[in-house]
Amino acid sequence: MISPSHPLPDRHLEVATMMSCKREPACFAFLCMAAVSAPLAIERLHFDIASADYYGGRASVWATLEIIPDLPNAEPTALLGFDDGFLRPFTRAILEAAATRIAHRMRIAKESDAGQPPRVVDYVRSLGGSRVHDLIITPFDQVVAVGVQDSGEEETLFQLPRTDSFLRTLARTAHLADAALKDTLRDMERLARQERPQG
Repeated sequence: MISPSHPLPDRHLEVATMMSCKREPACFAFLCMAAVSAPLAIERLHFDIASADYYGGRASVWATLEIIPDLPNAEPTALLGFDDGFLRPFTRAILEAAATRIAHRMRIAKESDAGQPPRVVDYVRSLGGSRVHDLIITPFDQVVAVGVQDSGEEETLFQLPRTDSFLRTLARTAHLADAALKDTLRDMERLARQERPQG
């Protein structure tokens, strides 16, 4: 636990990582049968740090991919929650699937990880988050679908534009967000070292 007398620098990412989809092909979220909402058109996306914790001698951060729907006075809605190791491989999988036009399966967790905290959850199928074991990235002509496969059935959670302009923005934005996650972890480790009793 880090003392409140040593606050972390504020790394709120909403402004720095905002991605507009207004000029892109229409994309939607909450597309699966078990979705907690009717499908929503995506106007903007961004990454944000949801929480940072230091427990058992280890720093951890939890971030979210959020959308702002194309609705009046819409509030951000989280699609995915993930740990600090997710963002780079996720972005790479999106870019690879879009470039090769071949569906990509991204392994998140094994069945043997059942007792461990989830590394990725989706908030599309559950407001509290559903554990994700695999993400399926499927390219189409204008969009890339991001889905899950449970009990043999593949379900699409949301779509992202497949245009060169959006993919460049995604790569740049994900890099900024990933750097902020890593910086937060380093800050937490530094503060924890400062608070350890000197031997």
